[in-house]
Amino acid sequence: MLGICYYPEHWPESMWAQDAAEMYGLGIRYVRIAEFAWSRLEPSPGQYRFDWLDRAISTLADAGLKVVMCTPTATPPKWLIDLYPSILPVDIKTGHSRGFGSRRHYDFSSPDYFREAMRISTVLAERYGEHPAVVGWQTDNELACHDTTHSGSEAALTAFRAWCQQHYSDIDALNSAWGNVFWSMEYRHFGEIELPILAVTETNPAHQLAYRRFSSDQVVHFHDEMVRIIRAHAPGRFVTHNFIPMVDTQTDNYALAKPLDFASFDNYPLGRSDLFFAKRGAAMFKPYMRTGHPDFSSYYFDQTRGLTGKHFWIMEQQPGPVNWAKHNPRPEPGMVRLWSWVSFAHGADVVSYFRWRQAPFAQEQMHAGLKRIDNSKAAAWPEIEQLVREMALCPDLLEQQVKATVAMVSTTENQWVCEIERQGDSFNQQEVEFAWYSALRQLGVDVDFVSPEQDLTGYKLVLVPCMPVVRPEFVKRCQDSGALLVFGPRTGSKTTEFQLVPQLAPGLLQALVPVKVLSVETIRPDCAEPLFIGQKQYQSQCWREELEVPQSCQVLAHYHDGLPAAAQHQRAVYVATVSCDDFLKALFADLLKQACVETVVLPHDVRLARRGGLTFLFNYSAKPSKVAAPANAQWLLGSATLDGYGVAIYR
Repeated sequence: MLGICYYPEHWPESMWAQDAAEMYGLGIRYVRIAEFAWSRLEPSPGQYRFDWLDRAISTLADAGLKVVMCTPTATPPKWLIDLYPSILPVDIKTGHSRGFGSRRHYDFSSPDYFREAMRISTVLAERYGEHPAVVGWQTDNELACHDTTHSGSEAALTAFRAWCQQHYSDIDALNSAWGNVFWSMEYRHFGEIELPILAVTETNPAHQLAYRRFSSDQVVHFHDEMVRIIRAHAPGRFVTHNFIPMVDTQTDNYALAKPLDFASFDNYPLGRSDLFFAKRGAAMFKPYMRTGHPDFSSYYFDQTRGLTGKHFWIMEQQPGPVNWAKHNPRPEPGMVRLWSWVSFAHGADVVSYFRWRQAPFAQEQMHAGLKRIDNSKAAAWPEIEQLVREMALCPDLLEQQVKATVAMVSTTENQWVCEIERQGDSFNQQEVEFAWYSALRQLGVDVDFVSPEQDLTGYKLVLVPCMPVVRPEFVKRCQDSGALLVFGPRTGSKTTEFQLVPQLAPGLLQALVPVKVLSVETIRPDCAEPLFIGQKQYQSQCWREELEVPQSCQVLAHYHDGLPAAAQHQRAVYVATVSCDDFLKALFADLLKQACVETVVLPHDVRLARRGGLTFLFNYSAKPSKVAAPANAQWLLGSATLDGYGVAIYR
């Protein structure tokens, strides 16, 4: 159930056996290796050196460890760049090539890189695919990290033109779909199409959306072929990929995960919280500076589980301060243990720590490991020892399945539309989605993330925080689900080609909730206005829609001027504004009661999660906290009184 990221090429071979023995003694059973080792595996074109990797694998296996092998394609070596300079991507903000000297310096549209990446993947898969110590494979590393999905290269332009011709067939059809009559943007043939970058002002939103769809397809095609190669040479081994936060891939994550046995996630609660909450100020951020927000990691865990509908791995777990965020605090004592338990509670089968030993050189030398550079044990070590002892109290943990009765529908296309057409600087699709998710978690509700293509039957409540493009098939799934449905602002407002829907928003969803959005306004975040449920006052923020509500609908909330802000028709609700946390909790509490979903009153910084017959409680505060629990609870760990940064589990 525990793993580690290890880089034998970084350390003298004389250390390997002792490292492996200590890993096994700590309770680690899986070791991920070789994801950045291309220059050591192939130091010159066609000259392979596998002897060191063979010995490293044997050393790990002799200690009882299982190996997760990686394709090294995230870091093409210098000689490859010199042979094929067109491999380098072109920055879409500057038009300049992004240089060698870090990582992920490749263009998904480069035919040279596609060929070379598949070649080295084939060579590795042929050599280690059936190695008895290699139990699984990780593809590449954090695909699309560092804003590398998009490229402004000639290769990308050529491929995009071909993609457009394949999807639209006729240039007049493309001009019509994109509305190119506006600003005299009409093309005479596909060879005239440019990439929607480096223009004087904003480019056509439909053009931008097509370019994002194309770029996503390029990443998926690259990944699909790599998975196909591994499967051809590694029968019986799992294949996974370590995802970063879904919003950062700029790729259709469901499509990317489709060929995998399960998805993995790289979990860095402090670094990610620092980036996500940076603009919210110290009052919001400081309480969670060394713990991470109570809902932030689980938000990504539930998304990762949703990519394949299966349990997942944490391929990289933060063990101490990292090096890459704007600020990098250390975790509070006990948090590495707590984060690990949160992972398991939300469906992780393995938690793998990054990394075994802190590197004394290069870009990540300030990133903590389980051991320091002098080989002493870092602060996380005793927490993992404690975790291993505690896991023995739950011997059937991996047999327990996570299945929620509440679903949240999300796609990368939601994000694309909202990024392309912001309308208000303070509107952020991910923040809206996270706010809805966090409100549910504060009510003690488990959440599944699902794609619009997924069957919704079996869920009691389905929430769609923001989905501008709605297709008829999704409306049919909603109608067939039997669930109570909740749609947020902007949902159903755009056609597939980024035009306003002719019947006014929420467009096709009017078959479920017959309201109309007459106008949209965006307001500054410091100019919030009153929002009411009955006589209780909350806040309307950032985004506000003017609704026409027929008499067949019930008004659930109204603005300060008396106009409706949320309405319900039978089993469908439309919410027309971005709102505060208290409003969402009040609204969702009522809707969950309608849907017969149990809620739990939790202390402010306590969260609850269920995995099969096990219930987990987590305290993100330094202060002890008392929680309510069933009288027949069988406590496997802790009690109803949670210690500061404490964990409790009952059956």
